[in-house]
Amino acid sequence: MTIQLEPSLGLLSRWRSSLEAVLLPVAALVVALILFGGFCALSGANPLAVYGSIYKAAFGRWSAWQNTLIRAAPLMLTALCTALPARLGLVIIGNEGALVIGGLAAMMMGLLLGTALPPLLVQVAMAVAGMVAGGVWIMLAGALRHYRGVNETISSLLLNYIAIAFMNHLVEGPLRDVSFVTKPSSAALDPANVLGTLAGTRIHYGLLYGIVVCVLAYFLIQRTTFGFAARTAGGNIRAARIAGLAVGKLTLAVCFLGGSAAGLAGMVEVAAVQKRVNESLVSNYGYAGILVAFVSRHNPLATILVAILLGGILASGGILQRSHNLPDATVLVFQGIVFLCVLYSDSLYGKIPWLQEPAPPTT
Repeated sequence: MTIQLEPSLGLLSRWRSSLEAVLLPVAALVVALILFGGFCALSGANPLAVYGSIYKAAFGRWSAWQNTLIRAAPLMLTALCTALPARLGLVIIGNEGALVIGGLAAMMMGLLLGTALPPLLVQVAMAVAGMVAGGVWIMLAGALRHYRGVNETISSLLLNYIAIAFMNHLVEGPLRDVSFVTKPSSAALDPANVLGTLAGTRIHYGLLYGIVVCVLAYFLIQRTTFGFAARTAGGNIRAARIAGLAVGKLTLAVCFLGGSAAGLAGMVEVAAVQKRVNESLVSNYGYAGILVAFVSRHNPLATILVAILLGGILASGGILQRSHNLPDATVLVFQGIVFLCVLYSDSLYGKIPWLQEPAPPTT
């Protein structure tokens, strides 16, 4: 006797992963908000008032939206430094180092060219320099992983400290502008080469760079043979080798692309925000990008929305300090709580009872 299965079972099977990809990160954020509210209460602040202040500082008015979007731009790019290698099964957390190296290379290119070329060409050269430097920086971690078996998480983390130390050495020595006495810094970028802003706003063009790169990354991973090869290698590296895929080249290429996105974020920071290189370039956007990548489940399109959300949280640090007597670093505590909740939610994929497909009848 033939038993007909319910059509809804197949539908549930097809949509289960999509539902989990949405519901679990949202649930993790809700739990993180509750835990953060408890932290605020222990610190003597009203959790509901804190939530209201965060919303007001992030999205309450147009000026708040501008602050949020300015912070979201580098987050979109640094998140790709983790999200793209994750498709190969690699856990890269060298985002901050790639951003710093990219910003340093971009500034050096800008100072070298000066006004010798039209501003647009100088900005393009700075972007290319930043992307190449950031890409090569993360590609080092990928090469160490593939050819020497070095854990890519540890190596990329250590590369962060090397990049920061290298930048400090240069701005305190060979690149130092002695006329700038506030803190050791490089010479300032020529005003003509500064990255412009969108008409009538304070939002620089780095936001457009971030959105365009995220969209391109999505189509590269989801709609091309290169992306299919990367996802195949990430799913089963042994099967990928049997199929004849050049896993080593894929590893280097994907790590380079991820690092180049973070390097572009560094270029955006020096060309649109800092105007020179100093310790302010270490702004923790790289570390925050790791959180964005995990919350978005390494989906480049979802990265755009998550980066805007986290950008709003980062923009609220000042108001929490002024209105609730909370330290400015409170937003970092919030980030840490979110990260822990998201990591825990990863263990629940495929284990939610009401999303499991019932076993088919045997008779």
